[in-house]
Amino acid sequence: MGLEGNEHTDVESDGRSARKRRAILDAATEVFLKSGYLGTNMDEIAALSSVSKQTVYKHFSSKEALFVEIVGGMTTGAGDVVHNDVAQLAEGEDLAAYLTEYALRQLTVVLTPRIMQLRRLVIGEVTRFPELARVLYERGPARAMNMLAAVFAGLAERGLLEIEDPGVAAEHFNWLIMSAPLNRAMLLGDAAIPSSAELRRNAEAGVRVFLAAYGKSQR
Repeated sequence: MGLEGNEHTDVESDGRSARKRRAILDAATEVFLKSGYLGTNMDEIAALSSVSKQTVYKHFSSKEALFVEIVGGMTTGAGDVVHNDVAQLAEGEDLAAYLTEYALRQLTVVLTPRIMQLRRLVIGEVTRFPELARVLYERGPARAMNMLAAVFAGLAERGLLEIEDPGVAAEHFNWLIMSAPLNRAMLLGDAAIPSSAELRRNAEAGVRVFLAAYGKSQR
């Protein structure tokens, strides 16, 4: 077989490996969310992903490593949906409406049964695996705060907000928007996740308070 044939074989092998890894992650996510960390075993994950247990360990050295990968992947993915490709505020566009849509996007992405289940699961394992909490925090809230701070810094540079510390403003915005519905969903279960209409009302109320503190025209 020539060089081109070897390269083609390597590409096919890489593709199969990537598909197996994705299948393992998908299966493991379902099992962890359903059974918790202690209730999950690698045999079940292997069977559900239609690979051998040896293949699972080839991709992930341990159950903990697999769990960390899932926590990081789900958290980063949710953050990307919220913050990536967010258009800049256009000239003449209403700032309150822009921030409300941003807030609503964040609420809608985070307040889902899967993300709430993941957060509860990680909190339950903090004592045993503090690394999980660090991964969740750094790829979730901390990353979101940094992205939001960058948005606010840009708006302040344009003279649309009066902000001394974009990081502090990002924290204020986040918790004005997230605190009440997030606490209810975390403590009372998935049935307490607000409806779309309730989330919009919460976003609008949070933005009003935020602009009362940081809005250029309000100070």
